[in-house]
Amino acid sequence: MASVDIFRIVVIGKQTHAAQPYSGIDPIVVASQIIMGLQTIVSRQVNSVTAPTVISISQINGGERWNIIPEKVEMIGTIRCLDRATRDQVHEKLKKAAQSIAESAGAQAEVSFRKIGPVCYNDLTLHKLMLPTLKRVAGEQYFYEAPATTGSEDFAHYQEQIPGYFFYIGATTPGVDSVQLHQP
Repeated sequence: MASVDIFRIVVIGKQTHAAQPYSGIDPIVVASQIIMGLQTIVSRQVNSVTAPTVISISQINGGERWNIIPEKVEMIGTIRCLDRATRDQVHEKLKKAAQSIAESAGAQAEVSFRKIGPVCYNDLTLHKLMLPTLKRVAGEQYFYEAPATTGSEDFAHYQEQIPGYFFYIGATTPGVDSVQLHQP
């Protein structure tokens, strides 16, 4: 499973009346440009075959009145990487993209990161040892090896200290699809 990080971007512009956008620097427009620019990190700057990566903006906050362009906008999101080296590269690329896009519009972008969890991967020796037991206990017809996922798991912190082996145990009513995490 992927590493997981939180990032925060605060775009600082210049507040002005919405009737006179040319008198200020609109951080909402700059934030939207940053959002689009960040998508090129994944689609054009990271090898999606060898290092699957996801950058998602999940929160945008800015403005207080319908007729005033605010001074700042805050964006919060997550980065998921399946490769350790790519994780650090993506942090650098995200920071540079946000700051450069903001600067090009006369605004500023303050970027911060919080590393939450490393990549969670199974030790190959443990995998070979556990596979026959898991198939026997679960039943061959119910066993499958899950593909890599950009979901994350804090079990990875243990795996940084010792070889580890993570697996799912699921239950569902026959004929009923299971529900994914974070469903409405």
